[in-house]
Amino acid sequence: MPSDKKIDYIELPAADFAAQQAFFEAVFDWSFTSYGAEYHAFTDGQIDGGFYRSDSVSLASNGAALVIFYALDLESVEKQVVQAGGVISTAVFDFPGGRRFHFTDPHGNEYAVWTDKLPAT
Repeated sequence: MPSDKKIDYIELPAADFAAQQAFFEAVFDWSFTSYGAEYHAFTDGQIDGGFYRSDSVSLASNGAALVIFYALDLESVEKQVVQAGGVISTAVFDFPGGRRFHFTDPHGNEYAVWTDKLPAT
């Protein structure tokens, strides 16, 4: 049963479901269910969502909400993003409380990954 007053589902645009699925399976271990040519659902085991067929992209600079992932090992996830076909759009930077970077997925949607961990020395 969904939790009361908590984010329950996220929907994002995508034109190439196969590319999106391959990317998110490789980097974030998401599972997918196809609902035909217009919609593919995903889950990460905690939150569910879906990709709907669209040529539009989700960018914070255009006013879209920014989905932010947490990672214990920021540099490892950054490498996985690049290896899986994502593009780093903002390099790792420090902010009060941690460090983060921004990337775009194969479709061009923007996300961020943050950590509260200091880099390994």
